[in-house]
Amino acid sequence: METTQPYPLYDIIILGASGFTGKYVVKEALKFLNTSSSPLKTLAIAGRSHEKLVKTLQWAAHPSSPPPEVSIITANTTDPPSLLSLCSQAKVLLNCVGPFRIHGEPVVAACAASGCDYLDISGEPEFMERMEAKYHEKAVKTGSLVVSACGFDSIPAEMGVMFNSRQWVAPAVPNYIYAYVSLESDKRIVGNFATYESAVLGVANMDKLQELRRSRPRKPRPVIPGPHPPKGPMIEYQEKIGLRAVKLPSADAVVVRRTLVTLIENPHGLPGINESAEHTEKREAFWSSVKPAHFGVKVGSKSLLGIYLIIGVGIFIGLLSRISFGRWLLLKFPSFFSFGWFRKTGPSEDEVRSASFKMWFVGHGFSDSSLASERNSKPDMQIITRIMGPEIGYVTTPIVLLQCALILLSQRENLPKGGVFSPGIVFGSDLKERLQENGISFDLISKSELSA
Repeated sequence: METTQPYPLYDIIILGASGFTGKYVVKEALKFLNTSSSPLKTLAIAGRSHEKLVKTLQWAAHPSSPPPEVSIITANTTDPPSLLSLCSQAKVLLNCVGPFRIHGEPVVAACAASGCDYLDISGEPEFMERMEAKYHEKAVKTGSLVVSACGFDSIPAEMGVMFNSRQWVAPAVPNYIYAYVSLESDKRIVGNFATYESAVLGVANMDKLQELRRSRPRKPRPVIPGPHPPKGPMIEYQEKIGLRAVKLPSADAVVVRRTLVTLIENPHGLPGINESAEHTEKREAFWSSVKPAHFGVKVGSKSLLGIYLIIGVGIFIGLLSRISFGRWLLLKFPSFFSFGWFRKTGPSEDEVRSASFKMWFVGHGFSDSSLASERNSKPDMQIITRIMGPEIGYVTTPIVLLQCALILLSQRENLPKGGVFSPGIVFGSDLKERLQENGISFDLISKSELSA
């Protein structure tokens, strides 16, 4: 017997819509609601406070009136029945409620149970890997596609690595690609407190991540031509891009590695439920041109003082996160311990408008793959690419999250039935063009030979 949907079915529900990032996600979603070329026809926003959600919708729609067709739903991550009800009403749920290690699992559980597709903006490796371990099989059965890290963490890194690796035309092969993140602004750069809180809790719970990884079966590693990349100095100067840089322990490297591991088992990418022949050909051509490489992320600054400040924040978080009183201090006084980069009130709208990012991808490899197997071989070729875009947390993150959601709505038959995956393996062949159309640029900067 055919069953009917007990509730109105929304294309997208945004959970946590009244939060700092959530309200910008609502603003971005309204750009695509009921436009001629958009698959987004029905939208709802959800959160704990109906009053705050009403104000969010008014803010996001300004200077126009709030669209009457946008529904407001009350739901709470501590109330599983409300989450199940929410997920039963949505094709795609966008989760903006962080930190995800605290609030995320009940939402993933509800989506995996109901078959609703799930996207979030988490940059928390332990949360992402734990969700994969607990809910992948369930999501495969119910047809729920669960994809974390669909914001600045870690879409630019994933798309940037793929873009750089595809510039290595055979017989050339990459060996390692490092990303250098540079945040720029005419005003002060201010980040989201939830991002800072996630970093503090992530360091505090590092042991849990290691324990989780030890408990899971070892997965095969990608075969990468040539030796392991050199360690290099703690503070590096990249002359060609004009940045000093220091290693950034971020989710990006973890997410990229998850995509490369999935690619080992699925060298042509993940087939869709009922994929068109045209999309199959596009997917297989795309993934056959993506080459594995070692990957790392560094944060850059034009000044040495900027680097010392970054190191100082890292030392504060690294030392104090391990003890409860230290965590209390870090979370009570974020502006002090981050030298003003994070504050509980978040950035002003002027600070958001003035900010931007550049992410440089410096790839080292071999002009001929045969050189990689020679004894004491060193890369003889360098390719530099770059991604540029607007402010990372409140502009770029909503852009990439919405574009992932629109791909889900418009191309669901071309995507995997369900499961817990990294964003690159799901959206890799379709996302770059969409990002370029929405203010995020991809550029090939240089190809050069390296002296011996």
